Amino acid sequence: MRPTAFALLLVLAATTARAETVLNRGNGAEPDTLDPAQAGTTMEANILGDLMLGLTTLDAAARPMPGIAERWETSGDGLTWTFHLRKAQWSDGTPVTAKDFVAAWRRVLEPKTAARAAQNLWIVKNAQAISAGRMPAEKLGIAAPDPATVTVTLEHPAPYLPELLTQPAALPLPPAALKNGVRTNAYVSDGPYLLKSWVPNDHVTLTKNPRFYDAARVKIDTVNYFPTQDAEAALRRFRAGELDMQTPLPNAQIPWLKQTMPASLHILPSLALVYVAINLRDPALKDIRVRRALNLVYDREAVTQKVLKLGERPAYAYVPPNMAGYAGGPQLDFKSQPYTARLAEARRLMQEAGFGPFDKLTLNYATPGTPDGRRLAAVFQAMARQIYINLRITSEDYAILLRDLRRGQYQLGYTSWLADFDDASNFLDLLRSSNPGNYAGYSNPRFDAALEAGERAPDAKKRAALLKQAEAMAQKDMPWLPIRFASQTELVAPKIGGYIPNAADYNRSRWLWIKR
Repeated sequence: MRPTAFALLLVLAATTARAETVLNRGNGAEPDTLDPAQAGTTMEANILGDLMLGLTTLDAAARPMPGIAERWETSGDGLTWTFHLRKAQWSDGTPVTAKDFVAAWRRVLEPKTAARAAQNLWIVKNAQAISAGRMPAEKLGIAAPDPATVTVTLEHPAPYLPELLTQPAALPLPPAALKNGVRTNAYVSDGPYLLKSWVPNDHVTLTKNPRFYDAARVKIDTVNYFPTQDAEAALRRFRAGELDMQTPLPNAQIPWLKQTMPASLHILPSLALVYVAINLRDPALKDIRVRRALNLVYDREAVTQKVLKLGERPAYAYVPPNMAGYAGGPQLDFKSQPYTARLAEARRLMQEAGFGPFDKLTLNYATPGTPDGRRLAAVFQAMARQIYINLRITSEDYAILLRDLRRGQYQLGYTSWLADFDDASNFLDLLRSSNPGNYAGYSNPRFDAALEAGERAPDAKKRAALLKQAEAMAQKDMPWLPIRFASQTELVAPKIGGYIPNAADYNRSRWLWIKR
């Protein structure tokens, strides 16, 4: 064989061998945990969605589809769901069985676990009583009649259950994790990827799981998740090719991105509320006059139209208007007033509460330490100054801010909620008195009763009416200051295939590929 022909064969062999494909994803804040019971942020859900599968999972457009359960059926009254499991393995080679779901769900609800998202399973029979310590975990409405069958009994019908079961709280756990705890140095998963390494504040690296039942169709070999709370720095990394996908984006740069990178920029309305939580445990904020004055003075139109300029909708409600089956929800009663009238009322209320030009109220305002967070905090500070309130701004890492909100160690705190599933109860449940996500410490038995009645109502119209009644009660009490219904903004490199923008803002790496 002539040397030139041999060299040509080597070149052909090298080019036909598939090179390793790597996806680099900017993921916002550093995750706190990869324990499904403790995951409470989108950043953690993104990683867990690549590592783990529940009974159901998300397709490329973030719609629920079969996961470990390949099919299921529902009883006529909608209360009993029977899931039939496919043959699947944990990454250590042991089979995924129905008992792995039973044990994991019980663990989430046991009070000693103090799971951050336990409320996502309260729809299961006896779950809330178990969380409150009134029943043993063995009474939970989930059973494993055989290794390949899971039966779930609900407190009330929930047609959105397949979507809810994609959440971290509903994931199974392998026997090793149930025995020894979830350890990042020996992480066992049942999804398309394995945890290779986690270097805190630097990156989380996942590699393809060869034991995943659909591994043959997973195209990307390695996924790196980078904490990118500094959106300005992340944008520079994306432009340099160091990141293939990035969210969040610096809002001040959106007009420039529209002009220069239209093929990469995606803006889509999402099922998300951005709001200020008001700590009702604080003596100054127990006064409804102060809470109402804060709601009145916040100029939502100025923020959405003049500061952010993303086309987002000002929020005068707690539930986004595009939630399924919830059109015409209640609005804050001052929505139709001009801002000058709101300002006059806010000043009067503050004076009635004992404050004025020479006796101002000082409040601490915790905000994420991002450029946008600091910019919006300064805008709020200027607004509050008009009604004799001095806002003392504290910029924090978002993970620390969330920790302080959970502990009630704040006065005013900027945060947001992206729907776990497309139902109004997912937002209103954040104000249930027993919910760990109730940062405001709001407690109104009438609200809890209306919410409970709405969730149990079998008729869709009656259900919506009761939920709207509950929301109207909460709006009157003003535990929150709703700001805007957020849009999703993301940069995706044109070389990424399979990306489908969606309101849930989830794009599992399993469905993506690198274009040649």
